[in-house]
Amino acid sequence: MATQYEISGTTAKGIAASVERGVAGGALPPGAALPPVRRLADELGVSPGTVATAYKELRRRGIVVTRGRGGTVVASAPAVASRRPPKVPAGVRDLAGGHPDPALLPGLVPPSRLSPGARAHRSAPRLARLEEAVRDWLGADGVPVEYVTFAHGALDLIGRVLSVELRPGDSVAMEDPGYHHLLDLVPALGLRMVPVAVDDEGMRPEALRAALRAGVRAVVFSPRAQNPYGGCFSQARRDALVAMLRDASDVLVVENDHASEVADAALHTVAGAGLSRWVHVRTVSKFLGTDLRWAAAACDPVTLARHDGRLLLTSGWVSHLLQETVHGLMTDEDTRALVARARETYALRRTTLAGELAVRGIASHAASGMNLWVPVRDESAAVNGLRSYGWWVAAGARFRLASAPGVRITAADLEPAEAGRLASDFATVLGESEATYGG
Repeated sequence: MATQYEISGTTAKGIAASVERGVAGGALPPGAALPPVRRLADELGVSPGTVATAYKELRRRGIVVTRGRGGTVVASAPAVASRRPPKVPAGVRDLAGGHPDPALLPGLVPPSRLSPGARAHRSAPRLARLEEAVRDWLGADGVPVEYVTFAHGALDLIGRVLSVELRPGDSVAMEDPGYHHLLDLVPALGLRMVPVAVDDEGMRPEALRAALRAGVRAVVFSPRAQNPYGGCFSQARRDALVAMLRDASDVLVVENDHASEVADAALHTVAGAGLSRWVHVRTVSKFLGTDLRWAAAACDPVTLARHDGRLLLTSGWVSHLLQETVHGLMTDEDTRALVARARETYALRRTTLAGELAVRGIASHAASGMNLWVPVRDESAAVNGLRSYGWWVAAGARFRLASAPGVRITAADLEPAEAGRLASDFATVLGESEATYGG
């Protein structure tokens, strides 16, 4: 084993619990190897079948993964431990977080018109005026709005939908590179991920076709501002994906339009394109406030019933105070003007940096959204090199399944005047890396 942690237990349940304690406490970090089945069985005085059953349960719950001859190791983002990004070093400019510019977010003023006391929120979980505003918001982009619902953020909604639709061991087609929190969430639900390559227009049709043939039960993608690659569906790409998905009537399609109002790209949605099972998800954290943990979704009636049924059994409803705050901001003219300015500003900052990189011979992907994906040969060399020049960017390993290395740069608060210096520093770092590794 890679650590001194001693696994204990005489039953499959006890052994699994011991491993889980080690993972949750940090004694078994991500990537730590567990003993081979027979060796651990000998050490604990139990049958190999008992250990195999424990390992199977740990795999089902997303705590460990099996890598063939590489054995069983703790998952990179185990379901019982929270994987957080590296701490930003002191004295550097943080371009790694993926967050909006605080200067382009409205002030949050909680509503005062709701009086305290008990209400029958379970019987009326959605404020009628916010539901009407959501139908207008989604409908304007061609999303069918007959069935809508709310959740505590996009990840909350996606996680709930997947958990009620799929069973442990089922597979999900995921963008590669893709949003790292989703890549952590899916295995935590006991589901398997099938990587689907992306380009500047989103999921690649041939890669999705292969995933569907492999038997995936759900597909999760972003139609624009794809994180971290920045891709956005063209009409042709959307049509190509829909043609395949129509033939997979039992596959749930999750469309995560997380940046919507500030994506700087038209929406070419698969919603309403004749699919049997679908859900279109939107959150407001990128343009109204990162602390507004609220999302809206439009979906087919079966998905609505299953999602809301599970919501009813857990939190019951989304806070009406939160709903009132979201409604107040969504319908405020000054806020709408600020959001429009944010959309234009993010586009300028993103494209300026992409242009400065291109001038220096550095390719990047930045079709929409706040981020740029820059392919590199050595992520660590790029991240540490830029750190020495005062920049902090995100290593691509957190976003990748099988795709090539890269780094993600968030340009949301990078002024155009700064873009040239960052691009020059990047070119220097890449030159130094090539010299080190032989060109």
